[in-house]
Amino acid sequence: MASDSPLVLVSGGLGWLGRRLVESVLLGLPDHEALRTPRADTRVRVLALPGQDPAPFAGFADRVTVVEGDVRSAADCARFVAGAKGSVLFHTAGIIHPRRVSEFYAVNLRGTENLLDAAIGAGVRRAVVVSSNSPFGCNADPRKPFDESAPYRPYMNYGRSKMKMELAVRARQQAGAIETVLIRTPWFYGTQQPPRQTLFFAMIRDGKAPIVGGGANLRSMSYLDNLCQGLLLAARTEAAAGQAYWIADRRPYSMNEIVDTIERLLEKEFGQHCAHRRLRLPGIASDIARAADAALQSVGLYNQKIHVLSEMNQTIACSVGRAERELGYRPAVELEEGMRRSLRWCADNGVVF
Repeated sequence: MASDSPLVLVSGGLGWLGRRLVESVLLGLPDHEALRTPRADTRVRVLALPGQDPAPFAGFADRVTVVEGDVRSAADCARFVAGAKGSVLFHTAGIIHPRRVSEFYAVNLRGTENLLDAAIGAGVRRAVVVSSNSPFGCNADPRKPFDESAPYRPYMNYGRSKMKMELAVRARQQAGAIETVLIRTPWFYGTQQPPRQTLFFAMIRDGKAPIVGGGANLRSMSYLDNLCQGLLLAARTEAAAGQAYWIADRRPYSMNEIVDTIERLLEKEFGQHCAHRRLRLPGIASDIARAADAALQSVGLYNQKIHVLSEMNQTIACSVGRAERELGYRPAVELEEGMRRSLRWCADNGVVF
């Protein structure tokens, strides 16, 4: 870590990414040699929403402390970081699919400002903040993946909230108040998945997975352990302070490849009978959804299904070259193996879809 402190702070630590990150901090990442052996004295303090079940950390009772709180509360943030001078903060908390547009800004922007300001007051050394592809929208030229020089072209209000969040993070770095690193990650996948990912598997099995247009459009994805690797390297690399990095699998995948890979694994390795169909829609279906999404969001409303459909015919791809050069990032897992591990986790944990 970029810190001598054994204390690590993780906001959103009971979320999909946060939970795996806490495990990676404490147990190491077997797919990356430099991160296989963590510090034995590491302790993790997690910020979790009231009512979230802390049971996933029962096996780490002496090393993980769960603090209930909400990033929208400055007092909760101050309580979370109290006594954490010199530590590293991983900020993974955020909202992707709210009920109302105002929640994007309350959580992603003002919540991040609250947490960073509390961290500055407590003397936290570095904050590694999770951002998204959405501040950059979709690739204007499908042949040119995003790199760190890409200009902001935010996609709807989620993208605008994350763009404003990035600007707020950078302002505090430039003021010399705290070291920061921004990690931009696209669609991620992996074990311990939430219901929305399980539903995606079921749709593919049942022949209802939507392919909009020809399905050749590319999507960068990040296997969860690859993403955790990028976060941990960002925390420990001194020269990363003040920088932003794209973290994803080494190459993007076409929508056809994503769906075909999951279908093949379901049938050949997990004994699922697949319908071998796709819900094929013309490209205009996404264009119509995009217009409907914009109209809904203009009056403060948000619909997850419409929003997801609005992007289904777009290329959203990035390059991880800078992270490889500067952080030593080595994404060890690609689509087929990552999806195999995800499906194995479902089978081993009785997740039915």
